[in-house]
Amino acid sequence: MLVLFYDLATDYLQRRGEFRYEHLDLARAAYQRGELAYAGAFAEPADRSMFVWVTDDRTPVERFVAADPYVANGLVVGWEIRPWNVAVPEPSSGS
Repeated sequence: MLVLFYDLATDYLQRRGEFRYEHLDLARAAYQRGELAYAGAFAEPADRSMFVWVTDDRTPVERFVAADPYVANGLVVGWEIRPWNVAVPEPSSGS
């Protein structure tokens, strides 16, 4: 699994409105393809968001970032993709 972290601009909440539907549509499409499990912004402070991806392949995550209007329009001031070692529930052993 991979986790995508976004660092959000200080005025993110004030500016997100015009880009929100396109951003959420991208996330929903990734979810429907089975690539994205969870996504959302942290509250109080609303300074970061997190996306949990059901893949070890960075390609769909990088494609999401490249297409995201939040990134293109400066609502995201930094981002990072990190591998996540899930311990609970135990990953399927395939047997």
